[in-house]
Amino acid sequence: MQAVSDEWTGKAFLLVDLDAFFASVEQLDHPDWRGKPVIVGGQAGKRGVVSTCSYEARAYGVRSAMPSVTAERLCPDAIWSSAHFDRYHEVSAQILDIMRDESPLLERVSIDEAFLDISPGRFSKESPPQIAERIQRRVDDLGVTCSIGCATSKVVAKIASFQNKPNGLTVVYPGSEPGFLAPMPCRSMPGIGSRSAQRLQEFGITTIGELSTANLDVLRPIFGINAEAMRDRARGIDPREVEVDTETKSVSHELTFSEDLTTREEIEAAIDILASKVGRRLRRKDLAGHTLTLKLRYSDLSRRTAQCSLPANTADETVMIPRAKELVDTIWRTGDAVRLVGVGISGFDDREEQMGLFEESVFEQGSPEIIAAADQVRDRFGEGAVKFGRELKMEGRGTGSAGNNDGEL
Repeated sequence: MQAVSDEWTGKAFLLVDLDAFFASVEQLDHPDWRGKPVIVGGQAGKRGVVSTCSYEARAYGVRSAMPSVTAERLCPDAIWSSAHFDRYHEVSAQILDIMRDESPLLERVSIDEAFLDISPGRFSKESPPQIAERIQRRVDDLGVTCSIGCATSKVVAKIASFQNKPNGLTVVYPGSEPGFLAPMPCRSMPGIGSRSAQRLQEFGITTIGELSTANLDVLRPIFGINAEAMRDRARGIDPREVEVDTETKSVSHELTFSEDLTTREEIEAAIDILASKVGRRLRRKDLAGHTLTLKLRYSDLSRRTAQCSLPANTADETVMIPRAKELVDTIWRTGDAVRLVGVGISGFDDREEQMGLFEESVFEQGSPEIIAAADQVRDRFGEGAVKFGRELKMEGRGTGSAGNNDGEL
């Protein structure tokens, strides 16, 4: 902790970062996996990648986004698990509720990361470190851990959250920001990647302290219109507030395949599976939308997307599927090798049409009784309890590297 005074003045932000979250949830659900290297991701040999891994696996050099074949070579005794996103969202929601108990000013950054405004006097008279410690204890009681950065600005809280992982708390008291930031390498600053760091180094700027005093004429070619903001952040100055966003912008699901899809039949079979997953998630959220997006990623890693408007808001995959298949011709040519397929729905503007699960606007076509019955069985017995014929065609073709998202596709 960077202590200057026990009395906190001004704003206070927390950045709560869940430690190795997917792997931690798997260890929570499998007690015999605790203390062992666990990797969540796609299988080696099927072009899978590591989604995340436990700290025991990281000790072997395994990292997120690493090809699974590399991870398997580094840690041959690791326990591998496919991702269980419904479970991760469930635990994430519990942690967000813990944070909302302290302040309603919460900004979810991702499934495992969120900002919280706990400025003294707004919702509590307690000191920010006390609040951070209580959140950390309550998260620990759930069976997972988090690392927290506590500071007077979002950027410093973000940097602080990485300093004592896992299960660490780093407090940067008001007035101590320059001393905390100055010795850190520029790469520690959010928004500075390897290329920007290399260009800064060409001007002799290697630390955040050096960045904080750099001439704007040097920084503008590197950061453009953000040059002054980046220098301010290097000084610990960040006027950004927590952005409370209670609305889901889109719901999507995508799947990477172990072997490229080269025929229209295969791509359409993938659309069947993905649209069914999107429809189920929409219904669970009591949402429906009218903007349909199809995404294809090719073997050369290039990406193309296409969109269309549906005649009415829907959460019914039997409405989405035929329209998504019509989009295929706009972004795919016969023989193109497809590595990944994604389907998403957005356009949740007519909210009054979305709240009733069996209203006509939600199920414009299809068989609502059958779909609702299948949802009920899956809720009780798990996602694999019911499968329609359209979902069986591509069974076993995935790498295990799947993704779902409540945001951009």
